[in-house]
Amino acid sequence: MRLHREGNVIIALTCLILGAIMLLVFFFLPDWAFYIFIPISLIILGLVVQFFRNPERKIPTVDERLVFAPADGKVVVIEEAEENEYFKDKRMQVSIFMSPLNVHVNRNPISGMVKYFKYHPGKYLVAWHPKSSTENERTTSVLDNGKHEILLRQIAGALAKRIVNYLKVGDQVEQGSELGFIKFGSRMDIFLPLGTEILVNLEQPVKGNLTRIARLPR
Repeated sequence: MRLHREGNVIIALTCLILGAIMLLVFFFLPDWAFYIFIPISLIILGLVVQFFRNPERKIPTVDERLVFAPADGKVVVIEEAEENEYFKDKRMQVSIFMSPLNVHVNRNPISGMVKYFKYHPGKYLVAWHPKSSTENERTTSVLDNGKHEILLRQIAGALAKRIVNYLKVGDQVEQGSELGFIKFGSRMDIFLPLGTEILVNLEQPVKGNLTRIARLPR
């Protein structure tokens, strides 16, 4: 299993802490406590490691009109909404909720130039809360493929305390390349032009780079 580099420090610290606790249990508690702690520690380590898994995903179809899922998770919003930070008009919004068990690598859903980027500090409401997209810690990125612009918003959830974003204004990115990473539960909002054909349904599970979520207008 390939692991994401964002997990290196956390996985190492988890191993050190569990190892230290195991030594204390071994020397100061009865043998039965040590044998109980071994499987518990392996489960904890396994949960941390699986969170940082980074499966290799190649875009199955080259089509500049197709928008692929930027994250693994479940579709929780499909609606026409006002986008007030960058576009300041109505857009089609698709939101994906990522549970702690999902892959948390975020990927660029289209190829294009990064036209806008901004980090917003904020609260840590649960990611499905209606106000999380405007009040939580978040980043906003806009990609321009030469015909259309789409906006991506990484939103921290109640458990997520750190958003990582690799984009810089002026960067030229490829569809499917890494956009960033959100640690421990979160949400991704995608704002698309009106007239975009939505290819997913509410509550549908999606996978980054594999699920087609929309087809942009011509």
